[in-house]
Amino acid sequence: MIKLTHVSKEYPKRGYALHDVSFHLGKGEFAFLTGHSGSGKSTTMRLIHMADRPTDGEVRVSGFSSATVTERDLWKVRRRVGMVFQDFRLLPGRSTLENVSFALEVTGTPQKAIQAKANRLLTQVGLATKAGARVEELSGGERQRVAIARSLVNDPYVLLADEPTGNLDERATRGIMELFWDLNAKGMAVLMATHDMELIRRHPHARLFELDQGKLVYDSAATDSVTA
Repeated sequence: MIKLTHVSKEYPKRGYALHDVSFHLGKGEFAFLTGHSGSGKSTTMRLIHMADRPTDGEVRVSGFSSATVTERDLWKVRRRVGMVFQDFRLLPGRSTLENVSFALEVTGTPQKAIQAKANRLLTQVGLATKAGARVEELSGGERQRVAIARSLVNDPYVLLADEPTGNLDERATRGIMELFWDLNAKGMAVLMATHDMELIRRHPHARLFELDQGKLVYDSAATDSVTA
């Protein structure tokens, strides 16, 4: 589903953000990606989402390769990979329904099907009664649920979540994690970047990848820690 092979990423002024990182996340797996700030978590997410390309190595996502996919075909990758961010990235001044509907419009969903699917997605994330509420009226947890609903408009095979609970309190975090696990139980692979070790400890059955200064130093599915 996701495979990184000897991936490095160098930025002109910052130097290397990732160094020779290799790992594989299979269909239906749930994994945390952890590490201190600056360890390379967000860079890894951007490379998997193909918002950026590696300097060296290859990223493969659901059959697409960073080495060969063209800019014109990137939309095909995005249809298979949903993305959720820490800061929600919702449209201000719009309702929850309008936020999800807009994402459906962008992906070319037929106009007559948009409202029904948007409502169905809001129901899926537990916000059926909040369809008409402006996003400014929602709690942080509710805003993140809208963001998740929006990320599901293409029925992705993989969900990437970059620090999705970083701005949430403990109760909202539990609700978001329950939602992620529910999506995973239905067959969706989930890769969640977080620096919250207490959150990781509460979910010991999830796979764990750890980055340190751009290097993969631990994979819980391996017998031993990964040596750089």
